[in-house]
Amino acid sequence: MVRHMIIWTLKDEYSDAEKADIKKGIKDGLEGLQGKIPGMVSIRVLTEGLPSANTDLMLDSLFEDADALKGYSVNPLHQAVANGKVRPYTKTRSCFDFEER
Repeated sequence: MVRHMIIWTLKDEYSDAEKADIKKGIKDGLEGLQGKIPGMVSIRVLTEGLPSANTDLMLDSLFEDADALKGYSVNPLHQAVANGKVRPYTKTRSCFDFEER
């Protein structure tokens, strides 16, 4: 199994209310891919960090193997969410992929 984790920070120009709407859109869009991407085992987006958090949201997803993760990255359904709901609103993205043992 391969775990794919992303942490994003939203652009500073958005109000707290706008950020809440953006985070909901990202969460709904990405979690809506469950069952639609071959090899995806699970996907969830966390949007409510503790006050000590210094980023806005996190993706935690699990794939059957590295090939399934590669397929996800280019899948048109994923690309539509990434290009429509994520990339326009985020200023930073950090990724950590690893094999679960």
